[in-house]
Amino acid sequence: MTLHRAGILGTGSAVPETILSNQDLENMVETTDEWIVSRTGIRERRIAKPGEATSDYAASAAERALAAAGLSADEIELILCATITPDMLFPATACIVQDRLGATKAAAYDLSAACTGFIYGLATASAFVESGMYKNVLVIGADLVSRITDYTDRATCVLFGDGAGAVVVGRVSEDKGILAFDLGSDGSGAKNLYVPAGGSLNPATSETVEQRLHFIRMGGRDTFKFAVKAMSSSMERAIASAGLSLSDVDVLVPHQANVRIIEAACERTGLPLDKVIINIDKYGNTSAASIPIALDEAVRSGRIHPSDVCVCVGFGGGLTWGAAAIRM
Repeated sequence: MTLHRAGILGTGSAVPETILSNQDLENMVETTDEWIVSRTGIRERRIAKPGEATSDYAASAAERALAAAGLSADEIELILCATITPDMLFPATACIVQDRLGATKAAAYDLSAACTGFIYGLATASAFVESGMYKNVLVIGADLVSRITDYTDRATCVLFGDGAGAVVVGRVSEDKGILAFDLGSDGSGAKNLYVPAGGSLNPATSETVEQRLHFIRMGGRDTFKFAVKAMSSSMERAIASAGLSLSDVDVLVPHQANVRIIEAACERTGLPLDKVIINIDKYGNTSAASIPIALDEAVRSGRIHPSDVCVCVGFGGGLTWGAAAIRM
């Protein structure tokens, strides 16, 4: 069997027009702009309009990634959508996107790894391309986290926003592409970050709705400690697996959950902050969309150049974590 090198052929992203600022939140819950910025680095986030769905932004991001890759929808053989806010329980949001794009030759399915979902999707796509089973795979990270955010809970409502990012993964030359992954999980920490109701354990009832169990619950302190350790360790393992050292890394694209987590992880590894892509101030935590949105903006703004070594790293509910080392 011939193995192929997999790499990113094109990137795209899409975010809502509506901005929810820290000043807006001051009128909704007991908080302040200074408190939010000092503890999270977030100044505003984008919120989808009523009637809009995760698939709307997933499809828009996918169209831009296809255009950047110079491919048409009928050249895509598989669509993976990483999301915790699917349009509905089934069919998969990926199937809805497949129809929207007109990607009639593509298989499609969703995967759920919370904020690490995009990294998991990238790893899955890379394996399909490397094996030769598929030539071009579309990977989307898309979430409308506002749909599961409790805007009466000041501890969590300041954190989240909506959006989507996408990449096309395909065959590249041997001197480029995705070099290594590190993936992991620890289910013992599941209740540090979760939505209690809406699944088979606690199906939707009038009681679960009244108790606001369909919104995100988070143990902030435990999540923070886990995130710093998981992100720093995962990126170090991915870099080592690629046969590289920290000094070889040109750009780090981390999950945008909290600027203090990013800073602490970089301090722990010794990676300079001037190599890090940070856009959390504009979008907040967009879950699975976070890394691909930041990656797309970095590519389009010229922060990432051809042949740069880029490391993407994230963590999320599960608990999960993951990192990818890529030569762009």
